[in-house]
Amino acid sequence: MSILSWDDFEDDSQKPAAPEHQSAPVEPKKTANPQVVSDAQQPQKSVATAQPAATPRSTSTNSADPLARASNALNHLDVAPGLEELEMGAQRVQVDDKRMINCRADLNQLVPFKYEWAWQKYLDGCANHWMPQEINMNHDIALWKSEDGLTEDERTIVMRSLGFFSTADSLVANNLVLAIYRHITNPECRQYILRQSFEEAIHTHAYQYCIESLGMDEGEVFNMYREVPAVARKAAWGLKYTQSLSDPTFKTGTPENDQILLRNLIAFYCVLEGIFFYCGFTQILSMGRRNKMNGVAEQFQYILRDESMHLNFGIDMINQIKIENPHLWTPEFQQEVIQMILEGTMLEIEYARDTMPRGVLGMNAGMMEEYLKFICNRRLSQLGLPEQFTGVTNPFQWMSEMMDLRKEKNFFETRVTDYQTGGALSW
Repeated sequence: MSILSWDDFEDDSQKPAAPEHQSAPVEPKKTANPQVVSDAQQPQKSVATAQPAATPRSTSTNSADPLARASNALNHLDVAPGLEELEMGAQRVQVDDKRMINCRADLNQLVPFKYEWAWQKYLDGCANHWMPQEINMNHDIALWKSEDGLTEDERTIVMRSLGFFSTADSLVANNLVLAIYRHITNPECRQYILRQSFEEAIHTHAYQYCIESLGMDEGEVFNMYREVPAVARKAAWGLKYTQSLSDPTFKTGTPENDQILLRNLIAFYCVLEGIFFYCGFTQILSMGRRNKMNGVAEQFQYILRDESMHLNFGIDMINQIKIENPHLWTPEFQQEVIQMILEGTMLEIEYARDTMPRGVLGMNAGMMEEYLKFICNRRLSQLGLPEQFTGVTNPFQWMSEMMDLRKEKNFFETRVTDYQTGGALSW
């Protein structure tokens, strides 16, 4: 079998009637519509007065000529609709022209950067690329199929974690693509959001890969957010913050709508990714520390790297919007944000009780509740809001290097050499 190459499209040496084939396309040019040629020679109409090209009905052969129609269309091209609000001949974008939301500067001009931290996070995310198939699942498959490999409580944790996370990352991706992206008016932040969207797809792929490898009922796991109350309530809580922004008629630019966008960012970055993920991460990573479900635990370790950067990026973006729009951060709105984060904490505590009715993996629901209150205080503090739980501490000190935001900056500094591509990833 011969290999197809682009040269095949240019090589007519083996065609017996090459001269005829070569001359055939030339004929229409001899009888080209003289009106088309005349139009092309006329001065081009200005953008302001140009009208869409009409397509009159005609039975002549010339009107069916694709080249003539293309030439006619270009002669009547109006660039203004394609550029929407942008002004032709406008000055180049300056750094001070850029804003996080409601910016009138050209979004297609990536540089000069205003938020270097956003671009750096994009580069870190690219360097942190990985794929689920790179992780060996043989140990997990043998353990999962073994009758005495895992306790019933441990099996519940694995099932609940895969069920919630497979849905949650899809919700986050949908929110980024359908709601957030078009309202963030800074190109370097948009660049990171695009990278994050791709990472969310990889995470969903990873959960599917684990579910398929272990031979689980895919319908049961992926539909858990409709069937298990502790999972369904978390999904429903996040979904309500997407509805307004996903409306194609929604626009920022008023204090009310700008606060709607800010609520969405806080709900998804600070609560969904910043609180709802933490119980499951702790449970699965604790399992990996006990040499159980090593493949699933390794997948979650890579996902944790991504999610840590998502969280830090989101908080930076929220705080930047607050700086640029201080009128949005009213005392009333701050109280609303505190309530949102408390609601998220209570839902995650409810989830912990559902997944750990008894002690398991060196932890129990009471310890997880204190840990989640500790995380809640961290989220509030990062937003400049008062902590709500006095005296709580981190009962899982072994988690600090991987999950606590007090250590996350050091985590990335000390492990930056591990950021490799493809199968070269190592710990």
